[in-house]
Amino acid sequence: MRIALKLEYDGRRYAGWQYQAHSPSIQEPVEAALSYVAAHPVQVVAAGRTDAGVHALEQIVHFDTQAARPERAWVQGANTRLPEDVRILWARPVEPSFHARTQALARWYRYRILNRPVAPALECGRVTWWYPPLNVERMRQGAAYLVGEHDFSSFRGPYCQSKSPYRRVYLLEVRRVEEEVWVDIIANAFLHHMVRNIVGVLLAIGSGQASPEWAEEVLRARDRRAGGVTAPADGLYLAGVLYPERFGLPRQPIFGRLPQDLRRVEEV
Repeated sequence: MRIALKLEYDGRRYAGWQYQAHSPSIQEPVEAALSYVAAHPVQVVAAGRTDAGVHALEQIVHFDTQAARPERAWVQGANTRLPEDVRILWARPVEPSFHARTQALARWYRYRILNRPVAPALECGRVTWWYPPLNVERMRQGAAYLVGEHDFSSFRGPYCQSKSPYRRVYLLEVRRVEEEVWVDIIANAFLHHMVRNIVGVLLAIGSGQASPEWAEEVLRARDRRAGGVTAPADGLYLAGVLYPERFGLPRQPIFGRLPQDLRRVEEV
């Protein structure tokens, strides 16, 4: 039997999702908790390997088991064994062909920027603090150059292992929410540090350090040295993952705004 789970977690204490021998990961306690409920060793596959300090509102994983358990047993039983900053929100049986990583059609990341003169107290480590005033309209203009399918080499981290630098960005929006500025980005997949490097460019544009057209110049350079700083991990959240409808998994409403051609891909 194959089970899909939705997780949320605070990434501040962890070196990332993936198991590491000498640093705490999120994968390790999740597998230990599920193995306890299943009464046999469990290995999980995640939709995305979030980096150190990155959070998740919706991380999707799957695992195989011979144990017959009700859905609430996977949720409640595993949560009693998990640290307080990692939680399973739901569990669903899925068909054996489901794969959390390879069958994801799109992934949604949200980047939260606290844009005020005073640093956060309660949200420390959960938002990126940026004290210079940000011009959201300029950031939107810069973001528009990055929508579509492009070679994102200029936004690729130095340790990226992807064979291709091409990614398709379906949506890239910037909006102000009270004292915060949110950057929402949905793509078919992401390169290592791609979101944080995009946000670094948009912060420079919003602060008046560069023009909106600079985003296009960086993109066309296809060279990481042409870009800006890598924004901190603090404000980054894996916010949602989109799968074909046939699997019957809950969907975030924002995915309903994606282009029609992506929906045609689902039907193939």
